[in-house]
Amino acid sequence: MRTLALLLVLSAAVAQQEKLPTFKSSTNLVIVNVAVRDRAGKPIEGLKKEDFTLTENEKAQSISIFEFQRLTDTAEAPAPETPPPPTPAAPRAAPAVIAPSKPGEIRYRDRRLLALFFDFSSMPLPDQIRAQKAAEKFLDEQMSPVDLVSILAFSNRLQVLQDFTADRAQLKEIIRGFRLGEGSALAEEADTGDDTNPDTGAAFVADETEFNIFNTDRKLSALETAVRMLSSLPERKALVYFSSGVGKTGVENQSQLRSTVNAAVRANVAFYPIDSRGLMAAPPGGDASKAAPRGTGIFSGQAQTRQRERSNDQQETLTTLAADTGGKAFLDSNDLALGIVQAQTDIRSYYILGYYTTNDTPDGKFRRVRVKLTNPALAGAKLEFRSGYFGAKEFAKFSSADKERQLEEALLLGDPVTDLPLALEVDYFRLSRDKYFIPVAVKIPASEIPLAHKGSAEVTEFDFIGQVRDSNNRLAATVRDGIKVKLSEAAAQRKSFQYDTGFTLPPGAYKLKFLVRENQTGKMGTFETPIGVPDLSVKGSTVALSSVVWSSQREPLAAAVGSAESKKKLIATHPLVRDGQKLVPNVTRVFRKDQNLYVYFEVYDPATDTDRKAPSVSAVLSFYRGRAKTSESSPVRITEAGRGHAVPFQFQVPLAQLRPGRYTCQVNVIDEIGRKFAFARAPIVVAP
Repeated sequence: MRTLALLLVLSAAVAQQEKLPTFKSSTNLVIVNVAVRDRAGKPIEGLKKEDFTLTENEKAQSISIFEFQRLTDTAEAPAPETPPPPTPAAPRAAPAVIAPSKPGEIRYRDRRLLALFFDFSSMPLPDQIRAQKAAEKFLDEQMSPVDLVSILAFSNRLQVLQDFTADRAQLKEIIRGFRLGEGSALAEEADTGDDTNPDTGAAFVADETEFNIFNTDRKLSALETAVRMLSSLPERKALVYFSSGVGKTGVENQSQLRSTVNAAVRANVAFYPIDSRGLMAAPPGGDASKAAPRGTGIFSGQAQTRQRERSNDQQETLTTLAADTGGKAFLDSNDLALGIVQAQTDIRSYYILGYYTTNDTPDGKFRRVRVKLTNPALAGAKLEFRSGYFGAKEFAKFSSADKERQLEEALLLGDPVTDLPLALEVDYFRLSRDKYFIPVAVKIPASEIPLAHKGSAEVTEFDFIGQVRDSNNRLAATVRDGIKVKLSEAAAQRKSFQYDTGFTLPPGAYKLKFLVRENQTGKMGTFETPIGVPDLSVKGSTVALSSVVWSSQREPLAAAVGSAESKKKLIATHPLVRDGQKLVPNVTRVFRKDQNLYVYFEVYDPATDTDRKAPSVSAVLSFYRGRAKTSESSPVRITEAGRGHAVPFQFQVPLAQLRPGRYTCQVNVIDEIGRKFAFARAPIVVAP
């Protein structure tokens, strides 16, 4: 059953801000929205508080807040617009946030709340125009008297352009004032053009620009931020998301997708994504907005297949957002305004129930909620509500057993934990024919690291747990570390914290789940990603390449943080360790002009000549801005193989020669004797 309820536990931060003496009770307030419908699906009105019973974990709760939201669907014709005054009015200052409600306050009685979210970073200019016209059409023809509309926009940052209002003229002024084309250059930003390259890396965090530049998670984290703004409103909300699809670039980080969905569920927000591309009939190879594909793909059908797969992948994310939050995705239609109407008609009359939970234990556990009707005459009625919520937690009072149980539950939990944002990169290097080393780098923004004073040093401690499972969900590898970190306060403000570890695996498909907990506040974060370890011993038509590591830092092995440096056997085989120095992967791919760019990769089983039995492999590193090549390194040729028939390549490029901005780096590798080639690409940013 799709449920339609909000389970809202007000945070201690709200209570502290309002400085109320009822801190303890206010944190226990839980709001539940319940839709009651008859057999025909029509709302049942006129019920009283006594008609409901509510339990939490099978214990009866006293209903303290009871409201009925009566909503109608009749559209109202707009009033004729008056001509604008000859002198334009001063520009209106847009609100910074959605104004929150006080605890338990029902501010918008008998009103339907619709938030229009325009993701300009995912829409090229024609799609932005279609989304703008659809919103205007809804306001002109389909907005009803009970509708309140807010407007949010995202290009490189999230903006609240208008809080909830019924003022059509004001809403139309905002929509007509869109700077069309803004952010449209980002719509294709993550497409490197290499659909088969398994080299992957990912980044996520909601409030650190460096962590969000390339990964499409920045779109999902913007949605999560939006629903958190709406979470203080106990009423039901629909967020209409205008987008040209959300693809999965880099690592398919399902954690952020699930985190966004879970935040929407807790905030009682249903997503209604609208694919602003409308009904698509793209010609083979793409339209005139893109360069023609190269090679034989246009003739073999591979280009068309990839084109369709990418479109399906983008729409799949939209469908997931809708299905998992109780909304509906609106796809493949040119009348985009019908997508808003879909959200409008889905929100019908419902009841708001609020209670102060009798369970004040700060254990962070899931609490199951049940709502029933007491009147036997309503036995056939259908109730829709959310099934439960997670209680608050006070980590300082956890015993050792509680802390261990918390880690176990977090690993088993299907939902992600995002209190502590993480970025993670996974690479692979062949050690032997059937054994690969999988280095893992985990990055945490410094702003999320609290420090405890111990003497003259600031100290914090982390638990790291990693689990790798194969395609049959069997445990293939694990790692667990407890790391104490000493940082000065100044360094903590400038630098992020990075942990490194590694696994040894045979070729195959795996799933990695990584969990990090900071042991002063109890903040936890999880990161899940699939791992594909290819069998590079199989002869193919291209050069067999390892992952390509992009780095800006070498550090002494003793200074590296993580399990890898503590295991001598592992150090001997670690491809990123040379002469007591370790190459540290740059997880977020953001570099400064005063740094060097280090690039490392390995070539396996190159062809050898008949006389010397030696290979001849060359490589060059190129930098592109758009389609223009801006810089290229001198070619490097290696004629000797190293460990396990591997030919290692390393580039070092001073970034002072590059202007600040976004680049695509490409490594071109040629096996001169075997007459094969391969290339790998990665987007980077050079900061001033």
